[in-house]
Amino acid sequence: MTKIVYKHIHLENSHTLAVYKSVGGYQALEKALTLSGDDIIDEVKRSGIRGRGGAGFPAGLKWSFIPKDDRAKYLVCNADEGEPGTCKDRDILRYVPHQLIEGMIIAGYAVRAERGYIYIRGEFYREAERLQAAIDEAYAAGYLGDNVMGRGIRFDLAVHRGGGAYVCGEETGLIESLEGKKGQPRLKPPFPANIGLYGGPTVINNVETLTSVPDIIMNGGAWYSSLGVDKSTGTKVFAVSGHVNKPGNYEVELGIPLKVLLEEYAGGVRGGWDNLKGVIPGGASSPVFTKTVCETITMDYDAIGKAGSMLGSGAVIVMDRSVCIVRAIARLSRFYRHESCGQCSPCREGTGWLSQIMQRIEQGKGVRGDIDLLLSVAGNIQGKTICALGDAAAMPVVGAIRAFREEFEYHVEHGRCMVA
Repeated sequence: MTKIVYKHIHLENSHTLAVYKSVGGYQALEKALTLSGDDIIDEVKRSGIRGRGGAGFPAGLKWSFIPKDDRAKYLVCNADEGEPGTCKDRDILRYVPHQLIEGMIIAGYAVRAERGYIYIRGEFYREAERLQAAIDEAYAAGYLGDNVMGRGIRFDLAVHRGGGAYVCGEETGLIESLEGKKGQPRLKPPFPANIGLYGGPTVINNVETLTSVPDIIMNGGAWYSSLGVDKSTGTKVFAVSGHVNKPGNYEVELGIPLKVLLEEYAGGVRGGWDNLKGVIPGGASSPVFTKTVCETITMDYDAIGKAGSMLGSGAVIVMDRSVCIVRAIARLSRFYRHESCGQCSPCREGTGWLSQIMQRIEQGKGVRGDIDLLLSVAGNIQGKTICALGDAAAMPVVGAIRAFREEFEYHVEHGRCMVA
């Protein structure tokens, strides 16, 4: 399998400038500076790369939305990796920070942004230290500052540590926090591409997306698009956790069968494939798949979407037959209740009701009608909030009821879990 963002992660001291340059680091930047910004954007469009943070929006298209006016423009890297089950970006920050920095300089040059920010999850203390050390090395070597590589181009880069709020992973909530305000999402439109950070046009991309840029520029968009499958090009890092024998981060081409990912990369399901109960394919907010779906599903945006879930952040959470689905979803509901910023009534009140009802059922106190009540509450949340956190809270509940309704009914009727 071709590796892009993790290809140098195994090297000793891979986080240092010396090691990164020894394997061709910053050669893509040198090549990019011989091109125009529009040429770079076209190459990224040609690659077909989609945002690796969850939404899956085409990166090159997002860059092309930045207006060509004289306003100050900004580039922001979303390193606020807060989706439960997700830990892919952390390894990039920890082991190959220079590849991210190079990708950001290229992206900044392409959209004419002279300043970039890396908004990193507050709990990633050591990663923030290592990232800052890499930025300091890049400044000293002339890759950042007023005269990038002696070409008269300016790009400054700073690290900003978040305060641990999940909602700041939403791009406008991140912008608010970066500006020193309470991290609450903004109404859209206007979109950040026109009015973003400090009122200027702003591009916001995930760590994995920006780290892929140097290879796209070095090898060409056509090369990148040859990896993966149609509309899901390139590689993706899947953070596989739960009941597998070798949990970890695995970079593979998009379109790989889920069964192959679990069996050949993650060491197989604990107790064997027949012991599999379900898989959450794209982080805690994505609806769960049953074992039957997992037999044939491929890991790409379209296939997972058609099957009723999301590729999301690529966090693959594996559950064997010992898992009580009701208990697992109740736990997720508590998380989303806690992380709601409270700005939107449907989310503020709805996440509380979802959590309370889920807890009631899980504790054996459920009453007839609770399952339909959950679906009703979820329906009153979905599509009715400023950001997607409300949907993220509702979708796991709806998906679990759709896939494992018999477990919910057993809990209500018998006051206990059917797997106990």
